[in-house]
Amino acid sequence: MKVMKTIIEKIDKNQIDEQIIEQAGDILQQGGLVAFPTETVYGLGANALDEEAAKKTYAAKGRPSDNPLIVHIADVGVLDLIVTHVPEKAQKIMEKFWPGPLTLIFNKNENVPLGTTGGLSTVAIRMPVHEIALALIRAGGGFISAPSANTSGRPSPTSAEHVAEDLDGKIDMIIDGGSVEIGVESTILDMTVDPPMILRPGAVTKEMLEEVIGEVAVDQTLLVDDAKEAPKAPGMKYRHYAPKAQLMIVEGETGEAVKAIKQIAYEQTRLGYKVGIIATNETIDSYTTGIIKSIGARSNENTIAKNLYKVLREFDEEEVSYIYSEAFDTEGIGYAIMNRLDKAAGHHTIQAGDITKLQKYRRILFVSNSDNCRGPMAAELLRNESLNKEYAIESRGMVVLFPEPANQKAEAIMRSQQMTLEKHVATQLEEADLDDDTLVLTFDEKRKWKIISDYENVKNVYTLNEYIDDERFVPSSHGQPLVVYGENFELMRELIKKLADKLNEEG
Repeated sequence: MKVMKTIIEKIDKNQIDEQIIEQAGDILQQGGLVAFPTETVYGLGANALDEEAAKKTYAAKGRPSDNPLIVHIADVGVLDLIVTHVPEKAQKIMEKFWPGPLTLIFNKNENVPLGTTGGLSTVAIRMPVHEIALALIRAGGGFISAPSANTSGRPSPTSAEHVAEDLDGKIDMIIDGGSVEIGVESTILDMTVDPPMILRPGAVTKEMLEEVIGEVAVDQTLLVDDAKEAPKAPGMKYRHYAPKAQLMIVEGETGEAVKAIKQIAYEQTRLGYKVGIIATNETIDSYTTGIIKSIGARSNENTIAKNLYKVLREFDEEEVSYIYSEAFDTEGIGYAIMNRLDKAAGHHTIQAGDITKLQKYRRILFVSNSDNCRGPMAAELLRNESLNKEYAIESRGMVVLFPEPANQKAEAIMRSQQMTLEKHVATQLEEADLDDDTLVLTFDEKRKWKIISDYENVKNVYTLNEYIDDERFVPSSHGQPLVVYGENFELMRELIKKLADKLNEEG
């Protein structure tokens, strides 16, 4: 494609620069391409009634020519100029949701070229609510086709910077109106069928539509890349919204999904891959491995929609090899989020339970009497072993009167081996520590049976030497000379190496 100088102009939607809008409108009327903000994502504007302009749009995006474009209007009164009939239900829908993030499909008339509709006899139409978009549509002639302003298949742009990444030098102008409000494309509702059918979910949900017109169907078809039918709406046929890395969605209850993603990320990182994780505000602190980004809050899924494409593009900048994402609810705007994620992942999903069942324990807990010597030493030794799976490795004490630091002689021995316990604080064992995912290891039978007798339904409690099938046990060094601490350290190192080997064998 011929490289051109792309003009980039900033506009405040609350104080629109009419001169810039007039310049952009002239470009559109002369058959050029202008990217501009809407409330959903940035659109790539062209004269919708100019077939040559449609060809330029497809070329700039690298978009298949059978993927229809959405015509954007600024006045409901112009509909009669491009459609053959507006059903009564459509009138009700427009009164409620236009202007806004909703696209309606009608039967087109001869004024709309087939180049704009991807060869179809129907046309998709939207009236955005964004002030800059409306001003530009009027300046450009009233009918502006505007797919998302990105390279076809890439994550949609939610800022002018995203547009420039993909299309700088390929289009005439970019209007920078700041970040968008919603972040996922408009809902598409087919009004040429009865009941009307949602072809692409968005911020206007099925429930919202049904409150106005009654029954609304949802297209359940997942068209694959080699489907022969022409798509009736953007985003139906081809892989969309995809980052450069392989994205996979981990489905299941949130807690299980977090465990599964942690396990996968740890194993992939050990193999040398750079891994990205899509977390939420509620789960981000649970992850320890990989490049972790919060996409927003589950308590407010509008934040997730707004950040989705931004986060996918950030992972491109990080050059990760794999991205793993938690799944989200499929009600309300969550349905639109999962629709976009699913397409971005190429329908690659993983069931969390299939992964989590492969790891016997997720936490290793060493329990000693006061948690200031043997327990923290064993935990630090195990952290320094090469483990095939990720474990939370901690220590606890049976009798901890106050949160004291590690024993000074223990710390001296650890430092001599290029390790340290300087951040350790003795912690009392509590019932909450004894869950099914935790392997509890004591240093003698007395502590083991004390735990079993003190707490109900306790599982996975062993002495260290019992668990690794070794007759040796590590005695207390309390009150002994430094040399004894050193001797016990050497013994413990041998036993912990056997423990690591057993954990790696068990999975």
